Amino acid sequence: MIGRSLAIRRAIRLIEQAAPTDVSVVITGESGTGKERAARAIHDQSPRCNRQFVPVNCSAFPEGLIESELFGHERGAFTSADRRQEGLFERASGGTIFLDEVTEMPLTMQPKLLRVVEEQRIRRLGGSAELPIDVRIVAASNRSIPQAVRDGQFREDLFYRLSVLSIVLPPLRDRIDDVPPLVDHFIEHFNRKMNRNVQGAEQDFLDALMAHWWPGNIRELRNVIERAIVVCDSPKLSVRDLPAEIAGRYGPETSFTVRLGSSGSEVERELLFRTVGYVGGNKARAADILGMSRGTLYNRLKRYGLPETNGHVNGPSYRNGRNRLS
Repeated sequence: MIGRSLAIRRAIRLIEQAAPTDVSVVITGESGTGKERAARAIHDQSPRCNRQFVPVNCSAFPEGLIESELFGHERGAFTSADRRQEGLFERASGGTIFLDEVTEMPLTMQPKLLRVVEEQRIRRLGGSAELPIDVRIVAASNRSIPQAVRDGQFREDLFYRLSVLSIVLPPLRDRIDDVPPLVDHFIEHFNRKMNRNVQGAEQDFLDALMAHWWPGNIRELRNVIERAIVVCDSPKLSVRDLPAEIAGRYGPETSFTVRLGSSGSEVERELLFRTVGYVGGNKARAADILGMSRGTLYNRLKRYGLPETNGHVNGPSYRNGRNRLS
């Protein structure tokens, strides 16, 4: 974890405090803020560091498959189950399982996960034997989990069992002074990876980055630096090496105003609205920036009543990114 802002230093301190313990941890933050990296840091600094770290994207599995993926299945448990298969919890035994986008887990699965958290035992689909496991659980979400509880989309008892310790990762726009050290880190990383010798960044390059809104957070910044190093033909990165949407106009606005007392769902709605508007309504590009699947983005747009078509969002207000919460 790289940065000097107060918010990221606070998060780093909590990671350091969580690592030597075995408590369950919940990490929240927008897509691209580094939740999996934080979870790996907890694992790598823990007594379990020499065992498996198993990441699981809870939004990636259809409701009918997620139980088999997490807990495994016995031969004959369903039509295509021609052999016994261990689940991800068994694979992670002795180590850490990272449940990303845990708020997307179907409600029907949540009591089964609660039982695993409480008893450290699993039962394979189609089986009767209770199998002991020894797993540390780190969960994450880009949504407010308390808000998901209030909306009836997440069990309150499961939330309390998972969130013995909570870590909030700030969006990059709220820690913009961390952009220069992050740029230095990514330049060094991609120099090694691509066998390049880029010697840093010009001030115009940094000015453009620090004026950008960063809807995709650190993931987006990483992609921008990787692209810049590929196209750079000078000793240092300059604004010429940036994509037009960053070099030319620095984003539609460098921040958005949130009314005091706004709920997490209101903030998420604004973020979705502005990101889709920022990319001219292209939902595939918006999903990529936000680090979610197109299906998840479509569901979120539908949940918040935002207009949609096949691939693009209609309406002049969407395209110019207005409709502030202030």
